[in-house]
Amino acid sequence: MDYSKIVGWLVFLAGLLLIVWTLYSSYSIFTGKSLAPAFFETPQQTSVQQAGSQDIQAQLQQMLSEQLKGFLPEGGITEILNLAIWSMLAFILISGGAQISGLGIKLMKKVS
Repeated sequence: MDYSKIVGWLVFLAGLLLIVWTLYSSYSIFTGKSLAPAFFETPQQTSVQQAGSQDIQAQLQQMLSEQLKGFLPEGGITEILNLAIWSMLAFILISGGAQISGLGIKLMKKVS
């Protein structure tokens, strides 16, 4: 019984499991079955009024946010950023799984 061949198979299967888990998680995120990990969060806005009137900067910021609500849904940018970060992380995990599987294959070939 050669232990390096068994270790090679275990390493190969670990790499494949990492790839399959990442692909399944990505599929469930992009089909809407589960939520993407929240790397970024939408900040909560608080309105501060001083003596019944707001200063010019606060009024300008409020007008700008009202105009952007018609263009972008609230939290849309953070959702896009979360999906982009998850896509990058999934690429890294799949690449890592491929490298791990490659090491397992090298271990199995080394024995033969």
